Amino acid sequence: MTVGDRAAPLTALGRGLAEEVVRSGPVVGVGIDAVDLERFGRALERRASLADRLFTAGELAYARAASDPVPRLSTRFAAKEAVMKALGVGLGAFPFHTVEVVRVGLDAPGLVLSGAAGELARRSGVARWHLSLTHTADVAMALVVAEGGASEVSADRPATSWRRR
Repeated sequence: MTVGDRAAPLTALGRGLAEEVVRSGPVVGVGIDAVDLERFGRALERRASLADRLFTAGELAYARAASDPVPRLSTRFAAKEAVMKALGVGLGAFPFHTVEVVRVGLDAPGLVLSGAAGELARRSGVARWHLSLTHTADVAMALVVAEGGASEVSADRPATSWRRR
């Protein structure tokens, strides 16, 4: 069996994934962050205005639709910090509310950057974001990959959303 013969059984899905990898652009940065849910919940309780400073109206509405909004807010906060890390900047480089975690129906969550965060991402050459969120009873985590100038973006996977404020 030759190398080509071993590749022949690839399913259509497998071939699609391989083509997506070939079309993707260079990685601009990777960021990961973890948030302790109990500690974050206490911070939100102590400082009533904190949630309004950190999150967009859409994020707050999504989180408050749950019986306990802390896990949803914690994953979104982790995503915002992971974006900062992926862009190679620290706290204060842009306001937290200029990074928004969005979710439409059952689709995977995505990122919308605006204002200073959007400008920094554009200057860094980010063409598309990849986001993964998870949480347990104790910890929320986010992983962000910033992808640069892709050679192609497939029609079913849109490029990063940008919004000016």
